[in-house]
Amino acid sequence: MNRLEEAKQKALKGDGVSRDEALWLFESDDLTALCRAADEIRDARCGNAFDLCSIVNGKCGRCSEDCRFCAQSARYPAETGAYPLLAADELAARAKADHEQGVRRFSIVTAGRTLSEAETEAVCAAVRAIREACGVSVCGSHGLLSYEQLVRLRQAGVARYHCNLEASRRFFPQVCTTHTYDDKIAVIQNAMRAGLTVCSGLIIGMGETAADRIDLALDLRALGVRSVPVNVLTPIPGTPFEQLPVLTEDEVCRTAAVFRFVLPQAAIRMAAGRGKFEDKGARIFRSGANAAITGDMLTTSGITVARDLALLRSLGFEVARA
Repeated sequence: MNRLEEAKQKALKGDGVSRDEALWLFESDDLTALCRAADEIRDARCGNAFDLCSIVNGKCGRCSEDCRFCAQSARYPAETGAYPLLAADELAARAKADHEQGVRRFSIVTAGRTLSEAETEAVCAAVRAIREACGVSVCGSHGLLSYEQLVRLRQAGVARYHCNLEASRRFFPQVCTTHTYDDKIAVIQNAMRAGLTVCSGLIIGMGETAADRIDLALDLRALGVRSVPVNVLTPIPGTPFEQLPVLTEDEVCRTAAVFRFVLPQAAIRMAAGRGKFEDKGARIFRSGANAAITGDMLTTSGITVARDLALLRSLGFEVARA
């Protein structure tokens, strides 16, 4: 039995490979074999169910944080609009429209370090309006909320909280200095303590190493996170990362495949950056990924729900509904 097969058998049991094994997989010469094995793990551990979600930029711009990839930071001259929290009826209408198209989950995302007391109550009101309007499962992404705020979101009807780690502990200071990796970990743990499931992942292509990506995946495994967004950096003019090279599709497929070996039972969720590939992610979805964000991203365009549904059905996936 060769080393790839040994790693596959370990992942098929649900254990996930070690750091050394993941590093070896990342350096594997046979990308086709790696991706095929990851797809087999996905099929065995998760089946053909595909988790499709959409997001809305519920509050845009003027963010105090200095995340170097983000066009919404007030510290950089990136050209992006800014507006306060959208009204509850508008958020409910958007959620209902996406749900009627076949989207299972809908997330309200807000720019900023956290929510004020008034914004927390307004988001809770919007969540209640969404739950009354349709059967979509509601997620929230509102920065570094307290445990008490997270409890209030759950009581309002939020099922899942999103808090990307973004980068490994080692590389995180190269991405952001206004909050820390441990700040993110605390939010994830508090969300779980509040009874919420958690969605947390990373952005690849910011200058990190393969080891950085693997270390983050291992931290997510230790935390028990089962929904893992993989964003591909879109260098945005006016941000500090605007000159970084765009990753190749091979690199993204390799990352998704290795994540499947590390996280055999997770929803590996392709997010921002997928739309730049000609096949809109078809190869990546045959490399271990089994979830996606559909529609537009926060400040960049995405892929329509109809086009994603057609793609996923052509690949043999069953798109789950809430």
